[in-house]
Formats: sequence, structure tokens, C-alpha cells
Amino acid sequence: MSDWERSSTARVVPPARPRKLAKVPFVELADGRLQGVVSSGSDIERVYVSSIAAGTYAFACSTNNNRPCGGARGSFCNHIRALVTEAVLQYGARRVARSLKVETADDEATAQTLTAAMTATRPPLDEAKAAAAVFSRFLRHLAYLELAPVTTPLPEMQWFPPSRAVA
Repeated sequence: MSDWERSSTARVVPPARPRKLAKVPFVELADGRLQGVVSSGSDIERVYVSSIAAGTYAFACSTNNNRPCGGARGSFCNHIRALVTEAVLQYGARRVARSLKVETADDEATAQTLTAAMTATRPPLDEAKAAAAVFSRFLRHLAYLELAPVTTPLPEMQWFPPSRAVA
């Protein structure tokens, strides 16, 4: 395998601990936020798109139809708390704390301590509408589950065209 072929692959970081995908099927640290999709506890056809901004801890939670979450009034709702818990399982408490810029003692970093530290600052509601982009990315990830398993590269996942080599 040539150098450019090796350099065009993305390194996959294994999860800190295994997690179940039923409650929070999608979680990511991206765009200066912790964001993801959380299943509704009452309606199997409803999901919530939740996010927390790094530094300010401004939070947002709405359905996939852009209806606001009824529990996110002035503080983190249960969807956001579940998102933080699953992010700690996926990435580890230190990485989540570092990404969100949460100050905690390294030996005390858990999902509960991170949530408590963020809620203590009385974070505002986030007015940025990132829900559509997060939900779209989640749907894109789901589309890959419908593909048959193959060992050949997927064309849409090839970031560099094969006709040009990077020197």
C-alpha cells in the first residue's frame, strides 16, 4: 500500500467502554459542541436532537421536527443528561471535559460531576439551530448500516481522488 493510500484513511478511536445504542444512538464531539440524538422515552417514533456548547454550556434540545423539548426549561433536560452519560461512555470523562472546557478534578470526572459542574453555571438556552445538521449527519450514518458488508472502499468515503498523489 502506497503512502498516500495509508494517509487517506481515518483512524477510528475505540469507545472508552461499550455502550448500548437504544437510548442514545448517536453522540459526537464536533463543531465546538457535544451533540447527538436521544430516543424519546414516551414515543418510539420521536427522537430529540440535543447539544451543549463548549465553554458556555449553552444547551439546546428539540425533536427531529424542531419542536422544543418540554423538559429543557432553564436547565438540562433528561435527554441532555443521557447525552452526557453516553458521551462519557463513548469518549471517556477526561476527553468530554476537555472538549466542553469543564473544570473538574481529574480523579472525580464522571458524567454526574460534569453535568453538575455545567449546570452550576446556569447555562443559557442555545439559540443556534444546529439540530438539522446533527440529525442529517445521524441519518447519513444510518444509511451505512443498510449497505452490504464489503471489503472494497466506498466511493463516497474516499476523501482523496485516486488520480492524484499527495507529495
